[in-house]
Amino acid sequence: MGRWIELRADDEHRLGAWLAEPAGTPRGALVVVQEIFGVNGHIRAVSDGWAADGYLAVAPALFDRVERGVELGYTPPEIERGFGLKTACGNEAPLVDIAAAIEYASAAGRVGIVGFCWGGLLAWLAACKLVGLAAGVPYYGGGIPQQKGLAPHCPVLAHFGERDDHIPLDSVRAWAAQNPAVDVHLYAAGHGFNCNQRGSYDAAAAALARERTLAFLRRHVG
Repeated sequence: MGRWIELRADDEHRLGAWLAEPAGTPRGALVVVQEIFGVNGHIRAVSDGWAADGYLAVAPALFDRVERGVELGYTPPEIERGFGLKTACGNEAPLVDIAAAIEYASAAGRVGIVGFCWGGLLAWLAACKLVGLAAGVPYYGGGIPQQKGLAPHCPVLAHFGERDDHIPLDSVRAWAAQNPAVDVHLYAAGHGFNCNQRGSYDAAAAALARERTLAFLRRHVG
C-alpha cells in the first residue's frame, strides 16, 4: 500500500505524489504519469502494482499547479473537467514536476517513466527533454504523433490501440516509421485499454502490454 508524499520542483512549487514502495530493496524506480483524471484510484493501483514487481513508484499530482487534490472518474462531465485542467496545466510545467519526481526516485537506482493518455504524451516529452531517465513507456499518448523533431535520450517502448478514436492509426504508423529506434506495439483495442475502470478496458491487451513493459523495464531499469 502506498502513501502520499510532497515533492518540491525547481521553481519551488510543491506538489503531492503517490509513493508506492516495494517490500524489499528496489530493483530501480518508476515515475508513473497520470491521465487527465488526476492521481486517482486507478493510477494509485498501477503504482502499487509496479511496487509489487520490485520498483519504487512515484506518481506526481500534476494538476496541483492549478487545483489540488483532483481525483476524477470517467463520466462525461469528469472527462470534460479533466480536459480543462490539462489545458490549464499545459505540457511544459508538468515536465518540471516530473523532473522533481525523477530526482526523488533516483535514490532507488535507475529511473524509468510510464505514462497513460496525457501522461503518455508527457512520458514521451520527458524521454526527449529531461535527464535522468533510463527508459520510457508511453501508453496511447494523445499528441505524440504530432511532436516533430524530437528524439529520446533513453530507450522507449510505446503502446497504442488500433481502434483508438482519439489517435488515428495512420498517424501512429507514420510516427513509428519516423522513429525506428522506438519499439512500437499496436493492440486490437481502443483508447484507455489498460484502465480496468473504463468501458474501453481490454484485459488481453492490458496483460500483453504489461508483460512487454515489465520485460523492457527489467532490461533497462533493473
